Amino acid sequence: MVKPYRKTVILVTILAIGIDIITLFQPYLVEMLIDNYLDKGIEKTDFLSTSIIAYIYIGTVLLENFLDYFNRTKTNIIGESVVFDLRNRLYYYVENARIKFHDKIPSGTLFVRIISDTEDVFALFSEVITTFVKDIFIIIGLLGVMVYISYKLAMVSFIVIPLIIIASLIITKLLNKTYTAIKAVRTRLNVFFSETIYGIKVIKIFNRQAEKQAECENLTDEFRRKSRYLGLLQGLLPSIMDLIENLGIAIIVWAIVNNWIGESLDVGIVYMFVVYLKNLFGPINRIIENVEIIEEAVTSIDKIYEILEKEELLEDFDKGKRIGKINGKIEFKNVWFAYEGENWVLKDVSFTIEPGQSVALVGKTGSGKTTITNLINKFYTIQKGEILIDGINIDDINLKDLRRNIGTILQDPFIYAKSIKDNIKLFNDIEDESITKAIKMASATDFVNSLEHGVDEIAKERGNSFSAGEKQLLAFARIFALNPSVFILDEATANIDTTTEQLIQESVDKLSADKTSIFIAHRLATIVNVDKIIVLNGGKIIEQGSHLQLVKSGGYYSELYNAYYNSLV
Repeated sequence: MVKPYRKTVILVTILAIGIDIITLFQPYLVEMLIDNYLDKGIEKTDFLSTSIIAYIYIGTVLLENFLDYFNRTKTNIIGESVVFDLRNRLYYYVENARIKFHDKIPSGTLFVRIISDTEDVFALFSEVITTFVKDIFIIIGLLGVMVYISYKLAMVSFIVIPLIIIASLIITKLLNKTYTAIKAVRTRLNVFFSETIYGIKVIKIFNRQAEKQAECENLTDEFRRKSRYLGLLQGLLPSIMDLIENLGIAIIVWAIVNNWIGESLDVGIVYMFVVYLKNLFGPINRIIENVEIIEEAVTSIDKIYEILEKEELLEDFDKGKRIGKINGKIEFKNVWFAYEGENWVLKDVSFTIEPGQSVALVGKTGSGKTTITNLINKFYTIQKGEILIDGINIDDINLKDLRRNIGTILQDPFIYAKSIKDNIKLFNDIEDESITKAIKMASATDFVNSLEHGVDEIAKERGNSFSAGEKQLLAFARIFALNPSVFILDEATANIDTTTEQLIQESVDKLSADKTSIFIAHRLATIVNVDKIIVLNGGKIIEQGSHLQLVKSGGYYSELYNAYYNSLV
């Protein structure tokens, strides 16, 4: 993460060391003023010499502040740049990961990784990377100067160092555990919020507000308790350090007053020694605080790279054979598929769909209908068998080209918080004339014209400003505008009125005259005119044929259709 900015990191590190040198030099100027001039009395003081020392001191303060400002600005830029790169890498991964990845990781967890965890990394680069080196350098410099001034007094003052180490180790260890616990609760909290906000309608329908409120209060209370404990630890460490610092100063004064070191020191030397001791605690405190930041950032980086390092879950859109328009021949040859282990959803499934043929997949819930359409889109990889598109193994086809040729309409289409036009184009280069034509084919002209801004109307989040039927009309317009070679309709007309459904069906029939169409339907009346019906049960194909053939055979499909027909009667 640092590599692209290594030159800037080196620069700010050198500047930080320069600031340390100035910090070491300033008490020496005051010592000179005290022992060489003020000790003689004000009336005997050389005004010119003291003025020069004062100007030099002011100059070092100004230079120190300027370098510190420049240094902080540069380190913040490094931090922001690293977070910029990391966030974009995470989003790229999330966007290009296989559906299997999204099945396992909740969206709330991904929000935490992209937003909160990257902020922890920002703190690492903006506050630690350069200051850590700076603080180590100043500590070594201060200890060296203190030993040089008076090694005896230095040895006396170093009595407090073991206290610093013991206190910092104990509290830092407690802080690390607390940070890890807080991070786990924060992730659970984000997952809870994202799920409940997305599922707010279900909560209201089943009147579960009180239960969800209680769950929210339990989680936030757990987060509050752990955060409060963290606050106590964070407040305790500086207080202990201040106590040890004052204890060190008291030991120095006591040693000089009682002549423990066996030598007399000038007032300026004592002043300089005390200042150096006080300055010693600043970088020690920062290092301890940095350890906390490092621990928190490392935990976040671990979580982030748990995602980024799983490259096997990324879809490769560059490899594979590039194809133009496909004819639409689809073959399943002895396909076995399971989402997990050997819990087979499809068992030795074989069928062929010819180009331009309309096919319906029929069966009970869980029989494998939607799984077949997912495999045609190559959202998952099969364990056994072979899937061919126009005679080419689906694994050998470029994913972008494959999905560009397949148009899928789901039962609950997703609408972005963008204009109607953008929702239909989906960032493709499609002319306005084609969009107007697609809207007409989807029988959505009256709906779009009823909107205040027409095709430029901005939809609300997830299309909540539209009805379920209106969203499906937009989904049809989207597919008609893209004009794919294969249509997959997964109960796509479930929320559309009968009249509109008939109009859309006419459009689909016109388009699918020379295109392959696959329908998943529970309303069997909508599929009686398809070329072939594939009947599934328990992950196996038990019947294939036209509607009339299957009804006459008196098999499973005939029972389903008769039951459906009787329910209508």
